[in-house]
Amino acid sequence: MKTTVEPLEGNKVKLSVEVDEGEFSSAIDAAFRKIARQVKIPGFRPGKAPRQIIEARVGLDAARQEALSDSLPDFYERALKENDIEPIAPPDIDITSGRESGPIVFDAVVEIMPTVSVAGYQGLKVVLPGFTVTEENIDGKLDMMRDKHGELVIVNRPARDGDYVSMDRKLYRHDETMMAAEDELYQVGSSTVGPDLDNNLRGARAGDILKFNVEHPEVGEVTFQVLVKDVKHKILPEVTDEWASEAWDLDTVEELRKDIRYQLEAVKKVENAMVMRGRVVEALLELVDEEIPEALVSVELERRLRALLQKVTKQGYDLGGWLQASGHTQETMIQELRSDSVGAAKLDLALRAIADLETIEVGDDEIDAEIARLAEKAGKKPAAMRREVDAVGQLPAVRSDLRKSKALEWLIGQTEYVDEEGHPVDRSYLFPPEAESGPEAADAADTPEATEIEAQ
Repeated sequence: MKTTVEPLEGNKVKLSVEVDEGEFSSAIDAAFRKIARQVKIPGFRPGKAPRQIIEARVGLDAARQEALSDSLPDFYERALKENDIEPIAPPDIDITSGRESGPIVFDAVVEIMPTVSVAGYQGLKVVLPGFTVTEENIDGKLDMMRDKHGELVIVNRPARDGDYVSMDRKLYRHDETMMAAEDELYQVGSSTVGPDLDNNLRGARAGDILKFNVEHPEVGEVTFQVLVKDVKHKILPEVTDEWASEAWDLDTVEELRKDIRYQLEAVKKVENAMVMRGRVVEALLELVDEEIPEALVSVELERRLRALLQKVTKQGYDLGGWLQASGHTQETMIQELRSDSVGAAKLDLALRAIADLETIEVGDDEIDAEIARLAEKAGKKPAAMRREVDAVGQLPAVRSDLRKSKALEWLIGQTEYVDEEGHPVDRSYLFPPEAESGPEAADAADTPEATEIEAQ
């Protein structure tokens, strides 16, 4: 088989393929075997009639057309692989010679994976939030810790913001009760239920029965009925060495503040590491000026739409119910998904470009490791997973995904990071040495203070 490639406008190429008669003859033989199973020949079981009899019955032309129909996709796929062409849309195929006799010659005009420019990727500079933990940060964390260990005491006065009320609450419309709760503890001014409840609780005393109407977004006007059982005020513990010892197993307030600082710095490092990745991607996307082919966007949009529908179904909604609950319309949903799809396709092309420019490759050992990871996730053996991946022709996609992932990690490692004031960020904050993930770090993460901060 001979092939040539001619670039065309609009990110397309024309792939010209010539298949000689000798190679095509095997396709004709396969066509006759297929026809033999389909036609009934007296005296022969299906598929057992000799070719000469089948040829006499249906003619060589019919078999040739069958062979063309069946083998052309295979010849096209072979030509793509031989020329390392990655199509992003179905081809437009034109058979130019060989329909009746002779070599098979056809042209395939196909839109291919484009190459985008990422000029400037080697000098990316990304701004990250600050790493400094201030005394105000520590005071704020101490206040949260005190609040958690505060004691609620009943007070004989009207409720005000910050107080807690114990109440029985009922929501109804006409004679239908829509919700009922007993002994519910609620902080006045928190607005977790809605401003109408807070407005009515302010100034209320134990024993008051409140009744007021509110507008419900789905059913219209509904009625709240609230019985205030008692009003409580939270008394916070004093920040003393005794409290530090009893609540947090530390000898002094100074040690507690030092420990809080250490933990908040650790949290900031984790947060910045997460922010870093997203901002590197944003900076990379800003380098890409080319318009993304609609074929790529459509494929990504379809994938994201399928994923969304699966998620919605898993949550027990139909699409209409989910749209109403989430405040979306079908148009805004598609618009958001399309915007995300454009970004994903642009990132895909940008990472491919970096992998090409930096000659980033993926070794067979990395493929094996990824297959093993996929197998473990699916609860299968690696050998079985590889067979499945090979059967559907997805091994090149696995290699491509790994290559793009390596390109992103390379870019993250090469990017310059500064804080919001333009000062360089200590890279050890973002890329800590392995020692920091050892036993000592694990022990630090298991302290009561670490658990408390993580929970907040």
